[in-house]
Amino acid sequence: MEISRVRALRGPNLWSRHTSLEAIVSCSDIEHDIGAMTGFENRVRALFPKIKFLDVTRDEGRMSIAHVLAAAALGLQAQAGCPVTFCRAIRTIEHGIFQVVVEYTEEQVGRLAFDLAMELCIAAVDDRLFNLAEALAKLRSLDEDIRLGPSTGNIVDAAVARGIPYRRMTEGSMVQFGWGSKQRRIQAAETGFTSAISESIAQDKEMTKQMLAAAGVPVPDGRSVSTADDAWAAAQEIGAPVVIKPRDGNQGKGVAVNMKTEDEVRTAFDVAFKICDDVVIERYLPGQDYRLLVVGKQLIAAARRSPPAVIGDGEHTIAQLIEQVNLDPLRGDGHATPLTKIRVDSITLATLAKKNYTLDSVPAKGTPVLLRDNANLSTGGTATDVTDDVHPQLAARVVEAAQMIGLDICGVDLVCENVIQTLEEQGGGVVEVNAAPGLRMHIKPSFGKGRPVGEAIVSSMFTEGDDGRIPVVAVAGTNGKTTTVRLIAHILRTNKYRVGMTTTDGVYIENERIDTGDCSGPRSARNVLQHPDVDAAVFETARGGILREGIAFDRCNVAVVTNIGVGDHLGLNYISTVEDLAVVKRVIVQNVAPNGFAVLNAADKMVSNMAASCPGGIIFFAKDASQAVLAAHRAQGKRVVYLDGGDIVAAEGKSEHRIPVAEIPITHNGAVGFQVENAMAAIGAAWGLGLDWNITLEGLRTFQNGADTTPGRFNLFNHRGATVIADYGHNPDAIQALTSAVEAMSSKRRLVVISGAGDRRDDDIRRQTEILGDVFDDVILYEDQCQRGRADGEVVRLLREGLSKAKRTQSINEIQGEFLAIDTALNTLQSGDLCLILVDQVEEALAHIASRVAA
Repeated sequence: MEISRVRALRGPNLWSRHTSLEAIVSCSDIEHDIGAMTGFENRVRALFPKIKFLDVTRDEGRMSIAHVLAAAALGLQAQAGCPVTFCRAIRTIEHGIFQVVVEYTEEQVGRLAFDLAMELCIAAVDDRLFNLAEALAKLRSLDEDIRLGPSTGNIVDAAVARGIPYRRMTEGSMVQFGWGSKQRRIQAAETGFTSAISESIAQDKEMTKQMLAAAGVPVPDGRSVSTADDAWAAAQEIGAPVVIKPRDGNQGKGVAVNMKTEDEVRTAFDVAFKICDDVVIERYLPGQDYRLLVVGKQLIAAARRSPPAVIGDGEHTIAQLIEQVNLDPLRGDGHATPLTKIRVDSITLATLAKKNYTLDSVPAKGTPVLLRDNANLSTGGTATDVTDDVHPQLAARVVEAAQMIGLDICGVDLVCENVIQTLEEQGGGVVEVNAAPGLRMHIKPSFGKGRPVGEAIVSSMFTEGDDGRIPVVAVAGTNGKTTTVRLIAHILRTNKYRVGMTTTDGVYIENERIDTGDCSGPRSARNVLQHPDVDAAVFETARGGILREGIAFDRCNVAVVTNIGVGDHLGLNYISTVEDLAVVKRVIVQNVAPNGFAVLNAADKMVSNMAASCPGGIIFFAKDASQAVLAAHRAQGKRVVYLDGGDIVAAEGKSEHRIPVAEIPITHNGAVGFQVENAMAAIGAAWGLGLDWNITLEGLRTFQNGADTTPGRFNLFNHRGATVIADYGHNPDAIQALTSAVEAMSSKRRLVVISGAGDRRDDDIRRQTEILGDVFDDVILYEDQCQRGRADGEVVRLLREGLSKAKRTQSINEIQGEFLAIDTALNTLQSGDLCLILVDQVEEALAHIASRVAA
């Protein structure tokens, strides 16, 4: 067994809605049926007892080693704690080749699981050991390192519960919620609304105290020091005991509490000074340590924090007791677990020394031993939820403190005897204000119930009912995609939307091209959804991008499928039939929002059959009102778009909207049939988005089919009284549509200039000229700039073979080079002729034609 390729499908894809890895796996003949591999199944079960490969779909009644690989890769992730459930192994048309698909939640973890699953299978084949415990430990460790931490994860979960899409922007904790102009971003417990100035103030503990004191918020007396001598002097001025902490610190690092003697003060100063050369000395407030969380102008949660401690048993040393506590599975080294392991450092030793303990001391049974004076969870402390006990005036004081500093999300630290009284009544005070506060203690406190802090933070970014989404339209099909995309985008712009658009020509933001080339894949679509100036998005969604990576969005408002035709890269990536192609194109339909619509060509059976896969509503379109699928849909009172005489009609029940074809320039008064269909698809999309009909009509009226608006899509020129049409038609269906349009136009002589893409099948290349040969008098063949794996002259030979039975063609000319072929054709044109030029280098060819016509 060999793995030749592993792809990450980062969005809904051909196989599932889950993020998945897709591997191409080659198996030997004996590996096609593990039943023929003596002892293999038993060895796999012995190496991985919890594997569930018998639950994986069997292939023709047999299970191959590829199926076992899929089950192992999934099972290893699941046993390591990853929430995954989906895998498949699919036999391809190539003998011995399988596509193995396995869900992942973290891509790197999924890839490691694939590697480990491969090792497991090889170990079972070779009858040797496989260290399952070590493999699971690797997966757990990697997953803990790269998955979102508890604070960020809780906010993400809250957003997902509200239907807000999200995208992780880094391997850290920066996340984007929503799309385009509705997006918001967070990094841990900071949002895009968090002021950098406010964060800077919060980091400066001395400035924070000064500002809070000015607002009348109780704070402990103190000042900054920069030497140990000055620290002891400040402690004497304030009066011991004191708290010593770095002026710019976080997570309780370098904080020493209840320091009384000179030795204690100097030792604590040295620790704090290593973190920041400006150290704060302040009066120690007796009482308990509380953390209160403010989001916006509301107190959301409160917790009492207790310092780390152990309980003596009369047998074990303090060091051994700490080790026992740290074995608790709820304790970890970072922030991924509810509790952090107790840290042993100089502060711990100093705290023990105050009670005449060392790490080797054996405390009496039942004796509590305090390990630190400060209660930060990052150093091993615990938290008890007290949200329901907070006095209203104390809550108001805390909110006032957060507002004074200017933080939208703020952790306020108090020291007081309790939270059922005001700070003034008990002599308590605010000792610190924190930007980007940890949320663990409120999400999963050691004692008490968790609080919905993630929901509160999401609600502070998005108003009720706002899911952060912009209108998204996805367009797929064999032909007409680009024109339909551009027409829909134009209608949206007419509605005052700032539109982001992806096509095979590039990425456009508000009609300005920001990227060039074929941008019909998910990466370009994600870039549009990330752009802050986009109010609506229209995506040309190509087969290749879906196969390589899935789609860029979890769901769309409207999915348009224009048609499914032959010759569209069949034979590549195991897509060998038009039925296979339809399954790929169907992905966008399967991911329509429940309140959205799929706009489907009723006259194309493969397209109309997609309706059964759509979670939303269906709008069928067809030129023929009596077409069976459309007529049945209409009879049920559902939405249809069809042609009635000179009008395009959008009907639903007894309601009708009529749009004269003559008012839609791209149809050339209805003469160009495929443009009529493109207009119908665009009308259906606008209807599905709920746009006003007057806006839709205005958009159709003002959309011009020029080389600048729809390059390579039936662009018309006039040269010496002859009609010149430039188009990027590159498959038999496109050629058929073009010839139908040409036949509807008057002309004396018809001339066509054509090449062919080398990555098409031989029959598809021949078929193009078979169609053209029955319609055009003269044919000029040229060789494409890139033959895509073909030998020189091979494509032209196939094109000439297609003309061998031509009914109309009288002359065939072979020219080397696209521009020379164009010039040759233009030089022969006379008034009344019609010339169809099938361009390869679209922009360059159009510019060349325009310059010749203008000369």
